Amino acid sequence: MRFIAEHADRTDGGLRWGVEPICRVLSEHGCPIAPSTYYDARAAVQQPSRRQLRDVELKVEIRRVHEENYGVYGARKVWLALNRDGIPVARCTVERLMRELDLAGARRGKRHRTTRPDPAAARPVDLVSRDFNPPAPNRTWVADFTYVPTWSGMVYVAFVLDAYSRRILGWRAATSMRTSLVLDALEQAVWARTRDGVTDLSGLIHHHDAGSRGGLNRSSQHLS
Repeated sequence: MRFIAEHADRTDGGLRWGVEPICRVLSEHGCPIAPSTYYDARAAVQQPSRRQLRDVELKVEIRRVHEENYGVYGARKVWLALNRDGIPVARCTVERLMRELDLAGARRGKRHRTTRPDPAAARPVDLVSRDFNPPAPNRTWVADFTYVPTWSGMVYVAFVLDAYSRRILGWRAATSMRTSLVLDALEQAVWARTRDGVTDLSGLIHHHDAGSRGGLNRSSQHLS
């Protein structure tokens, strides 16, 4: 940590070294460390900011309003109630803090679920060890799918993202959750890399949740 802190702001030939390049070089030489690990360690020794202190105060008030209204208030009604009580706060701030507190309002209608864990399915260990900062492209791809409500009904969207560049390599949308939805997104990702001139994807880890929807029942797997 001290080495990164001492060298992150140094320049060589007019170019700043930076935290990410240093972590990449260290990982390539047998000292794996993710940039997020460095930032988390640095944040742990820093004094809380004014925003962090205000967030703590707002969380107390948000929880109070939510509990006083039997847990049915969503972000919009909590935001209005706080402002009526003389606590000025932006709606987006209330939404963010309610997510951190895992608070939500009552929902009308049927709640959709895109992931249903299969207790009978084999689940290998997490091959990425929760480290989503690979040192190079095509080391870790992350896949998931979600839903978007529309006037015409529910639309399901699957996507594959390169964890290094945060680039979406493949995606598909459909009105039903079928195996082809996620497989087509994965095939598009492979095609996109082939178009870019990448023909060897050996060693690539394809990571997703452990749901049984769409035929995905493993947390991580190597692509061959």
